[in-house]
Amino acid sequence: MKRFIYDTLLEWKEKGDRKPVIIEGIRQCGKTWILKNFGDAEFKDVAYFNFEYDDRLQKIFEGDLNVSRIIKDLGILRNKSINPGITILILDEIQICPRAITSLKYFCENLSELHVAAAGSLLGVAVAQMGKNVSFPVGKVQMLKMYPLNFPEFLLAKDEELLYEYLNNLSLDEEISDVFTGKLEESYREYLITGGMPEVVSSWLKNHEIGLVETIQNDILSNYEKDFVKYASVSEFPKLSLIWNAIPAQLAKDNQKFIFSHVKYGMRARDLEDSLQWLISAGLIYKVEKIERPYIPVTTYADNTYFKIYFSDVGLLRRMSKFPADVVFDTSSLTADMRGILTENFVLTEIISNNFQRAFFWKSGGIAEVDYIIQEGIDVVPIEVKSARGTRSRSLGEYRKKYSPRVAVRTSLNNIARHSNEYGEILEIPLYLIWRLKAYL
Repeated sequence: MKRFIYDTLLEWKEKGDRKPVIIEGIRQCGKTWILKNFGDAEFKDVAYFNFEYDDRLQKIFEGDLNVSRIIKDLGILRNKSINPGITILILDEIQICPRAITSLKYFCENLSELHVAAAGSLLGVAVAQMGKNVSFPVGKVQMLKMYPLNFPEFLLAKDEELLYEYLNNLSLDEEISDVFTGKLEESYREYLITGGMPEVVSSWLKNHEIGLVETIQNDILSNYEKDFVKYASVSEFPKLSLIWNAIPAQLAKDNQKFIFSHVKYGMRARDLEDSLQWLISAGLIYKVEKIERPYIPVTTYADNTYFKIYFSDVGLLRRMSKFPADVVFDTSSLTADMRGILTENFVLTEIISNNFQRAFFWKSGGIAEVDYIIQEGIDVVPIEVKSARGTRSRSLGEYRKKYSPRVAVRTSLNNIARHSNEYGEILEIPLYLIWRLKAYL
């Protein structure tokens, strides 16, 4: 299964000023798999340790953080020495052992010739909870974000390498051939069903059975709730569960604004905001804040009290919403709202996994709303999301009349096109090509 992060790891391996690398991502997005496969393919020796499954490991990091002693003890534990230039040391589920996280500073300073790679699934939560005796090695590690498979990775998993190369090499003013649009739309809708969790995608491509896909999705969702019990405080757990299970219903509301009192009657922001931040830090959800004035820097103008919440994987949102898989291919007005929500979530995850750090949305009173606002350099780019083809809304028009952005984006099932008028340019880009947005801007 091709993952784009592999190429980044190759670059890391060859760096002269290499630091230990930490891959951060939600549980079951492929962190362990990529590190093991990378190690097996690129190194003569792989020293793999998992803090979740071996209680002895934490004891090695309880004493001093002398890295020569640490690798000696780890070598004894596995009955094979660890040798710089030959071995890659992999520390999995490192968030369980905060002192192991701190030790990466000393690997960077005192043993940089050893390739050290770590992975953590709740690293943001662990760092926030670090005590006085441990510290995060700021400036001493290279952080890499890993996500569920995005749409181009999904195409590659389907062995559609030639189709991927065709899309990736399209010139910026070239339409997608009608020969391929039907195939791409079908793959896009499949992705709305499966999402990008590797085990789910593998099952779908091997068996094409919705029942098996949804069983795996149910297991993943269940495991996330088990993590709430395992890693959150006793008082935090019920709040996490309430928020987590309320997200589909919050997105189904007309304005989609996340309202704390709708999570549980009588609860207010101050009762739940720490729990909401826990889920954000864990990478399980994305917070999209409102802006009224799209000026630079956009973050300065965000309203952190008015926001929407989306899932980090569209397939898990579909499953948690109990939205039947076969209805994804339906065009009935009865299912339009949910298809719209899935489409918005899809676009957001594609944006984030392709190096746009944050997205916002624009709302002007109760009149107009643009689904996403992103900043690219000195451009503030509005993005209108539509789940079908040939659809328009007046909101993007209102935004363009008011702010005249250099470029505005409409993503739907329409083919690539560009239109210009006195308010700037509109870029039409298909949903299944939104991952190339940076190139088109």
